[in-house]
Amino acid sequence: MNESIHGDNTASEPQDRVTELIEQQAAISEVLRVIASSPHDLQPIFDAILDSATRLCRADIGSLRLCEENGLRLVAVRGDPFFVRQAWSSFPMLAEKGSFLSRLATSRLPSHTPDVTALEGDHRDDFWIAVVAAGFRSALGVPLLKDDEIVGIISLGRRQVQPFTGQQISLCKDFAAQATIALESTRRERQYREVQGELAHANRVSTMGQLTASIAHEIKQPIATARNNAAAALRFLDRSPPDVAEVREALTCIVDDTDRASEVVDRIGSLIKKAPPRKEVVDLNAAILEVIALTHGEAVKTSVTVGTRLAGELPRIQGDRVQLQQVMLNLIVNAIQSMSGVEDGNRELEISTSSIEPQGVCVAVRDTGAGLRPENLQRLFEPFYTTKPDGMGMGLSICRSIIEAHGGRLWATRCEPRGALFRFTIPTD
Repeated sequence: MNESIHGDNTASEPQDRVTELIEQQAAISEVLRVIASSPHDLQPIFDAILDSATRLCRADIGSLRLCEENGLRLVAVRGDPFFVRQAWSSFPMLAEKGSFLSRLATSRLPSHTPDVTALEGDHRDDFWIAVVAAGFRSALGVPLLKDDEIVGIISLGRRQVQPFTGQQISLCKDFAAQATIALESTRRERQYREVQGELAHANRVSTMGQLTASIAHEIKQPIATARNNAAAALRFLDRSPPDVAEVREALTCIVDDTDRASEVVDRIGSLIKKAPPRKEVVDLNAAILEVIALTHGEAVKTSVTVGTRLAGELPRIQGDRVQLQQVMLNLIVNAIQSMSGVEDGNRELEISTSSIEPQGVCVAVRDTGAGLRPENLQRLFEPFYTTKPDGMGMGLSICRSIIEAHGGRLWATRCEPRGALFRFTIPTD
């Protein structure tokens, strides 16, 4: 009988080990999935890592702290809901430098404490008191290391004196490494987006600089008209009796003219200001019409006729209005410039919008310029590649990055007998 029981236990051990390995693999895969799907938000990553570490290491509670100048800041807690509430209310948010937890991290090695109450001397600080008061007995701390520098710590705790096994400590080290990778990838992604934002802002300012003369004309025209109306109003007042009706009409025109000038200034300000990207509901047709108005002077100066075919029932999209207007500004200015050298035939620019299936919008910008050479078409959106003598080769590359960041696609095709067609799509969801 005893041999049979012993045999059953021996047989079950490999099966338990296989089940445990499957659980661990599934947990690691889930963490990697969250890291891939949340490149800009660390909180879901921290929660997934702590969920897995706490569950697989059989801990009652897990916490993750990140290094700051003054100590270790608590950013996530996972485990039994009762213990979690107790921890949030009991544990200091900041484990200051020199505290019990801070000293555990500075060793740069996993720190395993089988019985917290057995610690004496300097260990018994305010943080140690909070840990003991919360009822925890066994503790494990694993530092997050980048280039041998501590960037945080994962802590696990048990309410009973039950030491963590070597396998559990090793598993927690794996989760700490994943947390470090997530921190570093997020930092690099943030740096990339900051550089991309700087380039996009510089591109907008550069493009607006090219339109300086046209923009000045767009502003001066309503101001000049307002002055003429003001002079007319004065003449109507000098009549005997004053022609009040004409004065009222002239003053109404002045208000309209100043509103026009103010709108131009507002459009310029929104496009050249340096602001972080923001998601909002965008009326794409209205945003396009604003850019067309801003480039009207440039089109007139180069004898370009601008036509529109904007869908009446275009769905609203979620996106950054300024960034999408930057794409339109680049495409329109490029189209106008491509037609400036056309000597024969009409210079026509057509801008259209349409709904696409399953859910999304498509914007098309078509010109009758010199067109695109086949050898240029493949490299058109590469950074620093340009066909202009004075171009930087960043405009179209930035435009494609913006559209792809919105979940869409930007591409170009040749038109016959001449011209080019640029189109981009934006999903509504």
